[in-house]
Amino acid sequence: MGLLRLFPVQASTFAPDVDHLLYFLLAVAVFFSLAIFCSIFYFAIRYRRRSENELPRAIHGGMALEILWSVIPFGLTMVMFTWGASIYFNESRPPDNALDVYVVGKQWMWKLEHLGGQREINELHIPVGRAVRLTMTSEDAIHSFFVPAFRTKQDAVPGRYTTTWFKPTKAGKYHLFCAEYCGTNHSRMGGWVYVMAPRDYEAWLSGGASGGSLAENGQKLFDELACGNCHKPDGSGRCPSLSGLFGKTVQLAGGATVKADEGYIRESILQPQAKIVAGYGPIMPTFQGLVTEEGVMQLIEYIKSLGPPPGAPAGGIAAR
Repeated sequence: MGLLRLFPVQASTFAPDVDHLLYFLLAVAVFFSLAIFCSIFYFAIRYRRRSENELPRAIHGGMALEILWSVIPFGLTMVMFTWGASIYFNESRPPDNALDVYVVGKQWMWKLEHLGGQREINELHIPVGRAVRLTMTSEDAIHSFFVPAFRTKQDAVPGRYTTTWFKPTKAGKYHLFCAEYCGTNHSRMGGWVYVMAPRDYEAWLSGGASGGSLAENGQKLFDELACGNCHKPDGSGRCPSLSGLFGKTVQLAGGATVKADEGYIRESILQPQAKIVAGYGPIMPTFQGLVTEEGVMQLIEYIKSLGPPPGAPAGGIAAR
């Protein structure tokens, strides 16, 4: 007879931390529930009215009791908040050497693409012991990428990027779900995460069909859209140079600044009037409806691959 498992297997570095916090919350809830119900029954019997003329003794004050039942709950809630916040911030900061995978949610499937160009539908192959960062968006409704064994869940939201990360600790096959109701076939929007030994993962990468890396496909799309006519590498075009742009601070018209991350680049491609780069006019057309979410991700990876030209500072992404 198999072991009755109350919780999913712990298959990531986050899983023990999340479970320990859950055990603490359950223990506090059970303790106070039992204490309250036992007190109710005890007081109901101990201080029941024994005659029609019996009156309870009046009690004035009780400052110590008031302080006690105020300080104890406050202390417990602060422990819960601090503990939960530490886990949240840890899960919100992927390491710099994390393996990047792009994810697009669509009714009703998950489309995933590795930097090497390998594409998957409702499946994700990753190596054990390696941090993995997912950059996600949605083509339609809000979806939620949920892997119970990793204790990680993150919404994929239309029109923006969200990120999550995890570091698997056990090789195996784990369920992937959508945890946000997204339509009539929501229950069928699932899949599997395959955590593999590094050697097996490398073999899978080499055997997977790939029409080029994300950056290479992004360069092809960049050339097809004739983006290079305006975005000259040396900054002499009508639009700012994209060389060395990613991760830099961009000066905007009006004096504001913005970091050139994935979200900024995506917005600049699809909504070029949203943030105008200082020193340039609003001349860039929108590519909304002309470039798919996968195409946007390819363009982002291509821009991320561009190093700064010798002796030339990086500018903003678009003259808009």
